[in-house]
Amino acid sequence: MVNFRLKKLRENRHLSQTRLAMELNMSQNSISRYETLAREANYETLIQIARYFGVSVDYLLGQTDIPDRP
Repeated sequence: MVNFRLKKLRENRHLSQTRLAMELNMSQNSISRYETLAREANYETLIQIARYFGVSVDYLLGQTDIPDRP
């Protein structure tokens, strides 16, 4: 589910994979792999992505459809 939610959040902000990677201080290849499920994000990366987009880790993982952090 992270792949779908990450891609959706990125596209909603009109960010390229390269731009998001720069914002998160990681490689474009990492973003691509997260979005295609070729790689799973570790806990620290999930937190970093959630903070950047202002959503909960539960939302990224598909545990809730409510994106807001508590």
